[in-house]
Parts: sequence; C-alpha cells; structure tokens
Amino acid sequence: MIKAGIIGATGYAGAELVRILLGHKEVEIKWYGSRSYIGEKYASVYRNMFQLVDDSCLDDNIEELARQVDVIFTATPQGFLAGMLTEEILANTKVVDLSADYRIKDVKVYEKWYQIEHKSPQFIGEAVYGLCEVNRGKVKKARLVANPGCYTTCSILTAYPLVKEGLIDLNTLIVDAKSGTSGAGRGAKTANLFCEVNENMKAYGVTTHRHTPEIEEQLSYAAGEEVTINFTPHLVPMNRGILATEYASLKKIRQADGSLQYPDYEQVKAVYDNYYKDEYFVRVLDKGVCPETKWVEGSNFVDIGFQIDARTGRIVMMGAIDNLVKGAAGQAVQNMNLLFGFPENEGLTLVPLFP
Repeated sequence: MIKAGIIGATGYAGAELVRILLGHKEVEIKWYGSRSYIGEKYASVYRNMFQLVDDSCLDDNIEELARQVDVIFTATPQGFLAGMLTEEILANTKVVDLSADYRIKDVKVYEKWYQIEHKSPQFIGEAVYGLCEVNRGKVKKARLVANPGCYTTCSILTAYPLVKEGLIDLNTLIVDAKSGTSGAGRGAKTANLFCEVNENMKAYGVTTHRHTPEIEEQLSYAAGEEVTINFTPHLVPMNRGILATEYASLKKIRQADGSLQYPDYEQVKAVYDNYYKDEYFVRVLDKGVCPETKWVEGSNFVDIGFQIDARTGRIVMMGAIDNLVKGAAGQAVQNMNLLFGFPENEGLTLVPLFP
C-alpha cells in the first residue's frame, strides 16, 4: 500500500480523486486537504461519503504532507503549487499536479495566458506532461507530473494520430468543444447558477482560453513543427462531459497506383487503430458512430470517431471524455499507477454510467 494526500480535496476534481482512490486496492488516503473546511468532517462536505470516509479535512501544509505520504495530488488553483514547491518536497514524495503550473514549458507563455507570475520556474523543465498515452515512458521516471487539462486531453488525443502522421493540414485545424458545468469548479459564480446555465449554451474564452497554448504545444511536439489552432469552448447545461469536434483539411497521400489522393476511411481508421489498439482507455468507434458524452460518463475512457467529407476534402474528428475523470482525477490516478508500477487501469475499470 502507498499513502496518498490530496490538497484541494473538496473541489470537484479533488472529490473525484477521493471517489476513485477509495476503490484502489493499492492506496490509502492519509490527508484530505482543504483550506475552506479545516476541521470539518469530509463526509459533511460530501454526503455521498457518509460512513465511507471518517476523516476530517486538514490544511494545505504541503511540506508536512510530503513527509507523511508517497504521493501528493494537488487539485488546486493555478499558482498554488508553483508558490509552494521546493526541492525538499520533491525529495520526499512524488507530486501529481492537476493545475496548469507545470504543463507549459515556456514560462513566458504561461504567464501571458494565466496572468500570474510563475514562482518556481526551475521545476518546469523536469515536469513531465502526464498524457499517459503519449508520454508513458517519461511519466514512469518522474518526480513531478503535470496532469493535462480536460479540454486538452480530449482535443489532443482526438487529433494526435493524424497530426503525428502528417495527414492533415495543420494550418486548418479548428477545435470546437463543449463542456459540462463541473469544469468551472465548485466555487459560487453568478455565471454558473442554475438559472444562468439551464436551457442555455454559450461560448466563452473565445480566442483567449487558457488551454489553447497547451493544445498547441503538445500538437507541435507531435508534428515536429509549430502548430497554431483556433480553439473555442462552450458551456452546456449538463454536469459532466466534454465533446470536442475538430475540423481540418486532409492532405493528399500517394496511393498504391502512384496517384495522389485524399486518404479514405479505411486508411484513416488504420492510423487510429495503429496508435490506439493497445490503449485500454481509448476506444476508436466503428464507422458512422459519433461519440457521445453519455457513453463515457463516470469513466476514464476516451471515445473517438471521425467522418471524412469527400466533397470538401476535410475531416471531422470527434472525441468525448468525462472532464472530471479522464479530464482530471482519473488521469491523475492513471499517472500515479505508472509512477508506482501498478497496472495502469488499477482503480479505473469504471464502467460508464447510463443513463
């Protein structure tokens, strides 16, 4: 058994970490950190944990926590971990950070998009971007894992094989994504009130959303060249889920007869299958089937589908995830499993909820 601590345990992502780790046979949760609820029973904050969790919430003393546990999850606002992390902490424990503090390698880009000063840029270089399906080998050796964002996880995995293989014109890539309201966190905000969200759909962060540089950076690594995208997120009236619909022009490839033509369905499907055939959590759907958020709700799965528009020479790629699981807590546990040599799906064989 390893010991785990969670800072930010009373946010939605933190609560999802608790739910998943309670079912993990190799982990004991030792620290339920929450600055807002110090001394209160965790089960009084989340009543679904009644008689499942007897512990009270503790503070966010990460230095003390690092001396008591094998891994720390920080489900905290941007800037928290960057302002607290020290070499001593990393010498005592491993850290999986669910914020954006160490995802972006260029500190100037981070500071521009997040509008805060990065307090510990010396750790950015060693932090491993925890998209397990892409960086599995690096994650296994890490002390500090930057857990990817929810929109980014869905957007990157949906396009990654075609970007990596050069099958799409990167100058034409557009990502249009919809998310449930839990992605905005548990804090009280007027824009997230029931009467504001219900029976409504709205775009936000248009041309300015902070996940944009993260998507661009990771797809640039895949492409071997700089990638610039249009990314537009939308808020939809549901609790969980992200659906990303991505558009790009296909590139012509040389066929067996020597001619240059757009790839057909079988050729594109073969690329997706080649990249994801051994990935437990990535499900490439059958021809003509489009992903739905309901099919992944409560699970760590990513469902991916695509349609080719022969008339325009474009492809529509679609991906669906649960933003709180594969988009946050589930992926964090997947990273933890890699760090400690557990089966990658331990604690994560969660069957999607339906309806």
